[in-house]
Amino acid sequence: MYDERLTVPRSWWLLPIAVGLTLALILIRVSGPAALIGLVVGIAAGAVAISGYGSARIRVVQGSLVAGPARIPVDALGDAQALSPAEAAAWRGPKADPRAFMLLRSYVPTALRIEVTDPADPTPYLYLSTRSPMKLAEALEDARRGART
Repeated sequence: MYDERLTVPRSWWLLPIAVGLTLALILIRVSGPAALIGLVVGIAAGAVAISGYGSARIRVVQGSLVAGPARIPVDALGDAQALSPAEAAAWRGPKADPRAFMLLRSYVPTALRIEVTDPADPTPYLYLSTRSPMKLAEALEDARRGART
């Protein structure tokens, strides 16, 4: 129904190269082969870190919202509010509730705020960074309708 991967911007892939070069410059004083090993290890470690950070997914499947490590039945969710970049910044900052579940990626300017209606859950809402907040809200509504029938 809905599947989004919150991949990092392309420019972030320059960071592993910078890490590798920095490590190589540090190790060049030891020896040339050590610098080469540092370059390779630094690039690989940086790439793994960037890839892991950008692998967060938001999915609506089988009557559930799966956002990163969280899996919530759509029955336990209330209204979804698409947030503009300015509203999203406010909900990331001064309006934020520390009890809220946040799948936050700073490089995604828009978000979706979803109320949690389950009385047993202390989480007041979910804040999900998403590039398509309206599509995600529609997918949640479709899943909610499908769960009722």
